[in-house]
Amino acid sequence: MVFRLGDAAHTFSGVRLWQELGLAAELLEFKPVDYGWELRLPRPSVHRMEYLFDIAGLGTRTDPTNPRTVDGAFGHHSWLPLPGYVEPAWLTVPPIPSTLTAVTVEAPVGQVYVQVWAPEGIAPSFELPLLLAHDGPEFATYAALAQYAGAMIAGSALPPFRLALIEPTARNLWYAANPQYALSLTQHVVPAVRAQYQSRRPVLMGASLGALAALHAEWNFPNTFSGLFLQSGSFFTPETDPQESKFEFYAQVTGFVAQVLAATTAPSSPPVGITAGTTEENVHNNRVMAARLAELGLDVALDETPDMHNFTAWRDVLDPDLTELLRRTWGGADGTGAGRVGGAGA
Repeated sequence: MVFRLGDAAHTFSGVRLWQELGLAAELLEFKPVDYGWELRLPRPSVHRMEYLFDIAGLGTRTDPTNPRTVDGAFGHHSWLPLPGYVEPAWLTVPPIPSTLTAVTVEAPVGQVYVQVWAPEGIAPSFELPLLLAHDGPEFATYAALAQYAGAMIAGSALPPFRLALIEPTARNLWYAANPQYALSLTQHVVPAVRAQYQSRRPVLMGASLGALAALHAEWNFPNTFSGLFLQSGSFFTPETDPQESKFEFYAQVTGFVAQVLAATTAPSSPPVGITAGTTEENVHNNRVMAARLAELGLDVALDETPDMHNFTAWRDVLDPDLTELLRRTWGGADGTGAGRVGGAGA
């Protein structure tokens, strides 16, 4: 891979590549050339790459010659598709008509804000399956989660269902294995949504700390959820994640993970889907957690995707991974299962 930045007068004192692939620092320095700056790297083992140019004294910026950019919770990045990468086909599927309704829930952690996405024309009193998403508004914005829901229903890959997008008001505090948040979610948020929208077989999804919080909630309030979809979970252990030790809630996270890893029985056994990027730091602790949950008797499907810790990576495996978990939990459009709609290329 060759990266170039025009600066013929060499007004910049240096340029480095910002990336998340864990490449050695000495590989990331651009060399001065006639037209500016150039960096050559071996092709990384991912199918898409997000990056920025870090200009000495000026900070990071996107690549001015690359029109491909992507927004996310971690900022605005340039990105490159590598040979073979294809975006999910469901992104272009016309979704079903839908509504989005705000619901505010009073809970021990304070007010929890939820947006409920629902198929248009189906009364709230009509019972449908329910999918709840930690970091819900961000998943809708950066990972097209509502588009996914509408496309899956439109293509009959899944039965009609509702989607509750949970806002992460105090994300680190709430999601870091916080007992008060688990109580709030399971005993206040879920009942409030189900009281307003008749629901069955709720499934909870989350990424990073949101995945940890999902497992923590079901572990402490078993049988609240009929399935869990956990992406790049922050299942930190001192052995796999010493680099996270300065995180303010590290002790709470590692303490809960240690509890799960040491357990001899699980309090409940919902089907679990786990995804992680093959080169992200969390892949190791996700492998450990997937293996342990399987040993405890849970039906666990682990999928590693050649990408990193970002919303696009999580988006690209919603189908088939989330689709298959929901079909295992709910059945297909006819209650018995249905086919896949599109998917990410490998």
